[in-house]
Amino acid sequence: MTQHPDRKHFPDNCIVLIRHGETKWSLTGQHTGVTDLPLLPEGEKGARRAGELIKHLDIGHTFVSPLLRARQTAELAGLKNYEIDDDLREWDYGGYEGLTTDQIREKIGNPDWEIFTNGVVPGDTPGETVEDVSARVSHVVNRVLPLLEESNVALVAHGHSLRIFAATFLQKNPRFAGQLRLDAGALSILGYYHQYPSIEVWNRRERS
Repeated sequence: MTQHPDRKHFPDNCIVLIRHGETKWSLTGQHTGVTDLPLLPEGEKGARRAGELIKHLDIGHTFVSPLLRARQTAELAGLKNYEIDDDLREWDYGGYEGLTTDQIREKIGNPDWEIFTNGVVPGDTPGETVEDVSARVSHVVNRVLPLLEESNVALVAHGHSLRIFAATFLQKNPRFAGQLRLDAGALSILGYYHQYPSIEVWNRRERS
């Protein structure tokens, strides 16, 4: 059984990343960018479990995506005093919004399509490139870094935006995010090892 972590298990002055809990579309693997879905009951439980993982960790600042699923997750995790940050919103999937990877591959006739390699097409919204997402989450990196001098910082957002945030913080090409799995309701921790940005914890969930 996973033990409840306390402060000694986490680095000082770290960035806590929490992906929102399960939604109807995350459960089915549909790309959920601008569509504003609420959490499922299991997603609400996952958010509370994420809160259990960080309940002993002092969080000085919390930034949350404006989308409902992220705001619900923050509140259920006990991170009630948060600031909405539009730069943490999910990737705009354009014409691929609401489709699964298999549906996209069938639609375009490319069995090897992958979002970090092939990107998206315009639809009801223009869509974004991975570089577009990296550019806006880099604004969050710049806001967070000075705050780490005084406290831990929490970010509550989405699977792709948080993975790209991590890649940007680690000073990697944003496409490196494609190699970082991040499940709904999962907790990750970024910090520093000596002077280097590092992954301290990744994709951890408290099981029910």
